Amino acid sequence: MRLPDDLRARLRDLRLVARSTAGGDGLGMHSSRSRGAGLEFAQYRGYEPGDEPRRIDWKLYARSDRYFVREAERDSPLTVWIVIDASASMAQADRRRADYSKLDAARLLAACVIELALRQGDRFGLVGLSGSELHFVADAAGARQRDRCMLELERMHCAGELPDASQLRPLWERIRPGALVVLLSDDFDERLVDLATRLAVARREVVSIGLLSAEERDFPFQGGHRFRDPETGAELLADGEGARRDFLERFSAARDRLAKRFAAVGIVHVEHHLDRALDEPLRRLFGAPQVALERP
Repeated sequence: MRLPDDLRARLRDLRLVARSTAGGDGLGMHSSRSRGAGLEFAQYRGYEPGDEPRRIDWKLYARSDRYFVREAERDSPLTVWIVIDASASMAQADRRRADYSKLDAARLLAACVIELALRQGDRFGLVGLSGSELHFVADAAGARQRDRCMLELERMHCAGELPDASQLRPLWERIRPGALVVLLSDDFDERLVDLATRLAVARREVVSIGLLSAEERDFPFQGGHRFRDPETGAELLADGEGARRDFLERFSAARDRLAKRFAAVGIVHVEHHLDRALDEPLRRLFGAPQVALERP
């Protein structure tokens, strides 16, 4: 699995950061020898396409006739966990692009986060939840870890419902307090919403990217349709035009309730629709100015 070059270039000004004020702890404020766009100068490296021009050392360019950018010691070492909902509902795609599902978007977003963590020298791990199973790639750092995670992303497929609470217990052993958890899901299953809120309350830094189809946003259906829940198999016959207003009102209200529930425990939640640019939710979370991930 490989990120498109143009998408990779758009990630260069993003930085994974978590801040917590719970218990007076300042997550990420201790010193690290990993490299990134931090505060204290550490070394130079050659300019690469996509680097910020403000980081070019023009005095060094005048002496060497080559472009170099300043790297710094990072002030926020992290362990990053990417948790992907791979239940049956994540196989949904829009009719205009039937070969691109919510899970496909989740895979690419996960790959973006992995690239950011690798660039910063952070540890990162991967969890896939599907068909009552947990698929782990234990956290580690480096290019080989990226390759392990990319291989698992390629293998990941949608199946069944999410594991129940007892099956999710190993998450608590792997994801330690202080870790940054990036949750990728359509948030339709209460078990995942409950997991996210429990992780946040237990001092894990949780950010959520809600993956939705354009059809869920717009409900463009016309005429009679059979709507089927991919996880329970329940079906509903309805007229698209007649059901549109009621669906959109109910769906919007449900998303608002979810956002408020997440905000109450300090989870930063953004939405991503399948017809939008893939880096948009990452930019909202990790771009400049960055969202302050602070608990109330």
